[in-house]
Amino acid sequence: MQTIVDEYQPRIAQAADLDALDALRVALLGKSGLITEQLKALGKLAPDERKLRGEQVNLAKAHLFDAIAARRDALEQALLAQRLASERVDVGMPGRRVDPGSGHPVTRTIERIVSIFARMGYQFADGPEIEDDFHNFEALNFPPNHPARAMHDTFYFPDGRLLRTHTSPVQVRFMRERQPPLRMLTIGKVYRSDSDQTHSPMFHQMEGLLVDESANFAELKGTLAQFVRAFFERDFEMQFRPSYFPFTEPSCEVDIRWERPDGSKAWLEVLGGGMVHPNVLRACGIDAERYTGYAFGLGIERFAMLRYGVADLRAFYDNDLRFLRQFA
Repeated sequence: MQTIVDEYQPRIAQAADLDALDALRVALLGKSGLITEQLKALGKLAPDERKLRGEQVNLAKAHLFDAIAARRDALEQALLAQRLASERVDVGMPGRRVDPGSGHPVTRTIERIVSIFARMGYQFADGPEIEDDFHNFEALNFPPNHPARAMHDTFYFPDGRLLRTHTSPVQVRFMRERQPPLRMLTIGKVYRSDSDQTHSPMFHQMEGLLVDESANFAELKGTLAQFVRAFFERDFEMQFRPSYFPFTEPSCEVDIRWERPDGSKAWLEVLGGGMVHPNVLRACGIDAERYTGYAFGLGIERFAMLRYGVADLRAFYDNDLRFLRQFA
């Protein structure tokens, strides 16, 4: 055993690389290695001789194993030092150009809307996308079996909860947690079972709310006219048509005189609003005899389509880089 150790320890210490070292390891400790053969032969010896011989073989094995481990560590450290030297980065060289992405047109539209209403003093609020029937319908004057519920193709969960069909539940939560005067804006994802060139099962909605002792329809008209002109950065002919929403009374839809690509003009509906229904105020714990309010809402994607001249709503969600690069 000592002869094997004396012969192989220098060879291990002088191994030029990891491959040469591994070859020595196999020659000594592999399935047919010198030390392994000595261990196999122990079974043929007498018990007393086997014990003494076993101690000698295991001691030699330990010496050789430690020598191999030490040499492997030295070779690996040398390789690491060589690699660090060869792959060193010159920090004085010019860096690689970073190609930043561009804002998605829907994101840019949201940021633009928020900035306009922030200047008007509106506070931003948010709420859950999974709602219950009370916040999504009942508190907004949608009693059970009300025909207006058919306007919302709703995604329901087995437990009766639902994916919110509009962002109005955020207004309900906002009013129930605070007392007037209130001025808030909410933007978020809403869900309806509808999909075509101008509709998506998921889309973004913006809604605004103001409640105080003097809110009136004339103020609502002025707010919406100011917003539309600020968003598109031009003046429009506008008209307010009577409409119906369960949560506002009176209700209206807002049309603007839009110029088509061929130069002709047509009335185009862009948003809706109205005076908050007294039943909604009462459901939110607000004195409907003392306070009035107005609310309004719009589809973010529709405003993005108009501002950027997009004909198909689905282009916003197809992840086509040729489309998105136009907004860099």
